[in-house]
Amino acid sequence: MSYPLRVKLVDVGPRDGLQNEKQLVPAAVKIELVHRLQAAGLKEIEVTSFVSPKWVPQMADNAEVMAGIARQPGVRYSVLTPNLKGFEAALLSKPDEIVVFGSASEAFSQKNINCSMAESIDRFAPVVAAAREAGIFVRGAMSCTVGCPYEGEIAPERVDYLAGLMKGIGVQHVGVADTIGVGTPLKVQRAVEATLKHFDINQVSGHFHDTYGQALANSLICLQMGVWQFDTSVAGLGGCPYAKGATGNVATEDVVYMLHGMGIETGIDLDQLINAGQFISDYLGRPSNSRAGKALFTKRLTS
Repeated sequence: MSYPLRVKLVDVGPRDGLQNEKQLVPAAVKIELVHRLQAAGLKEIEVTSFVSPKWVPQMADNAEVMAGIARQPGVRYSVLTPNLKGFEAALLSKPDEIVVFGSASEAFSQKNINCSMAESIDRFAPVVAAAREAGIFVRGAMSCTVGCPYEGEIAPERVDYLAGLMKGIGVQHVGVADTIGVGTPLKVQRAVEATLKHFDINQVSGHFHDTYGQALANSLICLQMGVWQFDTSVAGLGGCPYAKGATGNVATEDVVYMLHGMGIETGIDLDQLINAGQFISDYLGRPSNSRAGKALFTKRLTS
């Protein structure tokens, strides 16, 4: 079995991880989290979202957070932009990358953004065009690629269709996301295979939630397919406001522990990453959702 020699992780904790928190997290805490992640060696960080504060109050401080980051050379800072208005606001913050999204489930698309899959992609076409004209990289997030809270199991054909739509409007990279964490390895494999009909292996990443404890297994099968890029979230932060019962993204610490144990390089210092996870967990007043993070932190305290 041949595995990638090196894996790139995008930590989505500051954005995807915190967006669903009920308590408002101050900008200073978000900025500190980004600083701790980059100090741990993360080179890709999804910082915030330029959405209406009416819908996601947690991200109302987006410009303040972007302005407060001490940017490091070689680190790419990305933001989610749901529409042209959001993109124009984001542009002032000089992101290195923007993220647009679409669902492989019609029902989820309707519940999430009140339009069909095709309509949602049409809405993003001018955003993608404007970003690429400005020299900003465009990443697409494909949600519900194996399961949906409203429709149940999602056929690979729906993923094929969505990936084709994304490619058609100029998206440069896509993440195959198991938004509610119901996926198992062979289902994830089929979703990735459907995506590879439109995107090269180097333009595809995995994004797995750990609701049913399958995220590491789903990441492993992607590694076996040659996927070398993944979205993860420090301390396993996250959830989805439109996917009831969905727990956090797979913890960055758990993925790094697995990869390092396999001899795969990440460029990430696991000890510093655990510190970042403890920092945000302490602020939120609850234990980290990272199994490896908790185990290694406890070992540190008792040794």
